[in-house]
Amino acid sequence: MAKVLMIGPFADTLRNFRHNLLGEMVRRGHQVFACAPDVALEVQEQLARMHVSYQNIPLERAGMNLFHDLASLRALVRIIGQISPDVVFLYNIKPVVYGSIAASLTGVPIVGSMINGLGHSFSCDTFKRKILNQLVRRLYKFALNKNAKVFFQNPDDLKLFLELGLIENQGKPVLVNGSGVDLAYFSLQSPPDEISFILISRLIKEKGITEYLEAARIIKDKYPQVRFRLAGWIDEQHRSVSREEIERYQRLEIVEYLGKLSDVRPAIAEASVYVLPSYYREGIPRTLLESMAMGRALITTDSPGCRETVRDGDNGFMIPVQDVPALVQAMESFILHPELVTRMGEASRRIAEAQFDEAQVNRLILDNLSL
Repeated sequence: MAKVLMIGPFADTLRNFRHNLLGEMVRRGHQVFACAPDVALEVQEQLARMHVSYQNIPLERAGMNLFHDLASLRALVRIIGQISPDVVFLYNIKPVVYGSIAASLTGVPIVGSMINGLGHSFSCDTFKRKILNQLVRRLYKFALNKNAKVFFQNPDDLKLFLELGLIENQGKPVLVNGSGVDLAYFSLQSPPDEISFILISRLIKEKGITEYLEAARIIKDKYPQVRFRLAGWIDEQHRSVSREEIERYQRLEIVEYLGKLSDVRPAIAEASVYVLPSYYREGIPRTLLESMAMGRALITTDSPGCRETVRDGDNGFMIPVQDVPALVQAMESFILHPELVTRMGEASRRIAEAQFDEAQVNRLILDNLSL
């Protein structure tokens, strides 16, 4: 039996995204601990029922405040020292960087990190982000040097890290199919009779929210019966679409805004097609995998992490980034040829079963961590 510590960027991700990985660690007989900032009582109670011990950590998931980040590092050193784990598993940039350093300082034998997308950290579209990019590269290189294994969710990220010299290709990097998807929980569902589209995401601009809304406006002018839904939360720490913009599209009856959902399955089930026109540096977006598992056709972009989910013309359409006319054309294909909804949705489920079974992904992670 090993002591295993998992550290994430906020507590909801432990419950929503790493629940089955934690559960498999427990089932394999290990003593499991988890850390993240700002836990809700219900999350802590759910983890306790799973026999996972939880400790809160002070960590700001966005921004670079030297004093706050040093406080986070000190807290991680203290907590890891108290737990004395045999294995530490980290995901998201700050837990990966500061968790790797803290684990090294406290002598943890095995450290593994998940690079679940690059987000804004490798963007150079502003001077501030160029400076951040250089800092993040240095931090990653220093931190990942202390890892036994580094898991990448798509080949583009792995290639970039190797090209930049952030990681050595000596058995350390492991390519996995995203975080996988629970095929039983996200079970196959028949699509509705009427054509409708949905996007579920954090409402940051790089997720393609503006393009989705504009495409919806164009389609509604021509096909007023088609329904468009949008779900997700406005992330104040990033460049979000404004609440006023969403409300404007609601008033025009172009889109139905569902807010943040605790369970996305009913919303996916009520839609014909899942749309994510993202140009954010994704790992592999979970909502694409969840929609595939539920038998939904996809429209997404030819961008890292998204392109892994779509076989163009088979289970959906892959479009260029920030291309509203291409998005409109893809949507119209489903309206004019509704038989594509079922055919492509069935293909999505087959691909999910073959490539993105969460149980297979979790086994690969745990086996590489000698768990």
